[in-house]
Amino acid sequence: MRLSPLVYGGLILTSFQSIAGGIYLNEIGTDDVGLSAAGVAARAQDPSVMYMNPAGLSRLDGRHATVAGEAIYGNANYDLDAPGAGDTGNAIGFVPSASAFYSQQINDQWTVGLGFYGMFGLGLDFGNWAGSNAIQSVDMKGLTLQPTASYRLNDQWSFGAGLGINYGILKVERAGESVDDSDVALNYHLGVLYELDKNTRFGVGYTSETNYDYDIKTNVTVPVQQGPITVNVDAALPLSGTANAPQQLIASAFHQLNATWAIMGNLGWQDWSKYGDADLTVASQIGVPSKDRLQDTYSFAFGVQHQYSDKLTLNSGIGYDTSVYKSQGDTSLTMPSGGALMLGVGMKYKLEGGQSFGVAVQYMDLESSSVEDGSLGLGGTYHDPSIWFLAFNYNWDNF
Repeated sequence: MRLSPLVYGGLILTSFQSIAGGIYLNEIGTDDVGLSAAGVAARAQDPSVMYMNPAGLSRLDGRHATVAGEAIYGNANYDLDAPGAGDTGNAIGFVPSASAFYSQQINDQWTVGLGFYGMFGLGLDFGNWAGSNAIQSVDMKGLTLQPTASYRLNDQWSFGAGLGINYGILKVERAGESVDDSDVALNYHLGVLYELDKNTRFGVGYTSETNYDYDIKTNVTVPVQQGPITVNVDAALPLSGTANAPQQLIASAFHQLNATWAIMGNLGWQDWSKYGDADLTVASQIGVPSKDRLQDTYSFAFGVQHQYSDKLTLNSGIGYDTSVYKSQGDTSLTMPSGGALMLGVGMKYKLEGGQSFGVAVQYMDLESSSVEDGSLGLGGTYHDPSIWFLAFNYNWDNF
């Protein structure tokens, strides 16, 4: 079995938002990787701020552009509980990603921007395994185009809003059959930025939920060995025809201590308890995922920025996301998730003509998660998963 992140249009679409938070994606290849996303709604040093806080564009004079790429490698082995079943191998592997952002100041009050990125997604490739008749692979993708505008009310207050135009695709393959569907869904981003003085600022960003509806057949018949005979069992696929990306709220702070040092931090929330998860269920449970299994998630991050020289800036950060599951002993096969500790370091180097490039690396350590053994005999454990992120970005300022 292999859990494979998805790439399309250069954008990574994975369940790593972190995997800690479900199917949202924070890692988009910018300097936030090295900072473990600390200060993401208040730092406002490049146009990617529109992703979490559209109001942050008000701090960017003139024209700015950022393109970012990222290489991700994850290690997670899934061990089946069945006697002699053993280890199914690494469930994550390697995937590249990319994103792009642009902003332009219109006048002293208005700044507009455009972002293109993968907001969430999930890719599962089980291959030839015990549950092939139920599911062999599933691809869920979400690509977002975000036009954004910010308004500076005065020296302290700025407000912003963005429209998420989201295109989602769901494709399911099982033994002898392949089905797929797509949907377009809208959501919105709101933000406020308060600048106490030239050294201290606070930002709050809100992202509304996104709901995709897919016309996908989820009920199947699976042959299950029961003693000396094989019987057919009615089962539901581990995904419903609806994919939900929950609403989220994040609050950030940024403080410039002196000419060379700055600190920043985050508090975040995602509304996962509103939804049911999706799992391999049987008989009377067809189409009824376990809603009581999920809980809201919370994130915390702290970062430090050091101006080493006129051209070189160093970043580092630590973050933690709580688990989407109430119990790590009762998780979903198709959404391996858990609390995640993130450690990041990075740098940005200024070039001539207002250009710069950045490099960052982040390590994510995840909780183990176990899937209860049901009638289909697919219970097991993802043991001590971990993920490495290597990011590169290139920036044009006031060009």
